[in-house]
Amino acid sequence: MNNPNSRFSLPHIAASLILLAAMGCAPLLLSRFSVYLITGILVTGLLATSLNLVLGFGGMYQFHHAVFYGTGAYCTALLLTRTSLPAWAAFVSAPIAAALMGLVIGAICCRLSKLYFGMLQISLGSLVWAIVYRWYGLTGGDDGIHGIPLPALLSGGKSAYYAVLVVVALCLYLLYRIVQSPFGRIFQAIRDNPVRCEAVGIPVYRHQLVAQVLAAGFAGIAGALFVVLEGSVFPDMLFWTLSLEILIMCLLGGWFRFWGPMVGAAIVVSLRTYVGAYTEYWTLILGVFLMFIIFFLPDGVLGLIDRLAHRRSGAALS
Repeated sequence: MNNPNSRFSLPHIAASLILLAAMGCAPLLLSRFSVYLITGILVTGLLATSLNLVLGFGGMYQFHHAVFYGTGAYCTALLLTRTSLPAWAAFVSAPIAAALMGLVIGAICCRLSKLYFGMLQISLGSLVWAIVYRWYGLTGGDDGIHGIPLPALLSGGKSAYYAVLVVVALCLYLLYRIVQSPFGRIFQAIRDNPVRCEAVGIPVYRHQLVAQVLAAGFAGIAGALFVVLEGSVFPDMLFWTLSLEILIMCLLGGWFRFWGPMVGAAIVVSLRTYVGAYTEYWTLILGVFLMFIIFFLPDGVLGLIDRLAHRRSGAALS
């Protein structure tokens, strides 16, 4: 299996910085709708990247990652609407609440592996969704919570975009550092051979639990950013179908590449926006696209780009 760390290089980092600078100019050049769409891609991309920390780099079948996303969003929404706490406390509490949820679910599920891990996680996540869906007095039930008051700094389209851009860039940098850290390298070794890692004395359960908490915390941040973007929350944010959509983003972009989930998020959100405007069956096109990726591009879109780039560089050298 390819080592994902080998994909990180100075050209990739330089390209990321150029892209970040270009995105900083987006509100000055693009329409309001385009800025809104990019903001949605950033939030969704951060969510998918947090999933890929445990899925692609850890080999953990995290089938219900959306429960942490919804936990962060609902924590922010409830603190902003039901308490008099300052807004910053609501946004800081989102990753903490999601990480605690990750700790509880991870402490149970990490004792299992592969499909057993995934199925148990779906069950526990669905239980949380059912509580949110039925608890009308607190969460608003299936109506959700709308009209969430936001600080003046985040209430405008451009200001919200820049806030999301800065937070997502910082989170991606932290996730990047985690993947490249000794912890991240050990985590990838556990993905490749957990039995051998345990035999040499690596605490597999502890590493997987820590990664689960980290991934849940970053998903909670994405949930708080969704509140900034939409000003509302609803139970579908914790439903398993959203978790499946996030997983598809990782597969489309390339789940062994750090930037793969972000590319996958851009593809799915764009398909849903532009193709969904013409037909409600846009998921059919997404399904065909996904089948093509699985059969012909198991490394995702970024895997194809990498292969073409290496082939071109090889031809130039020869």
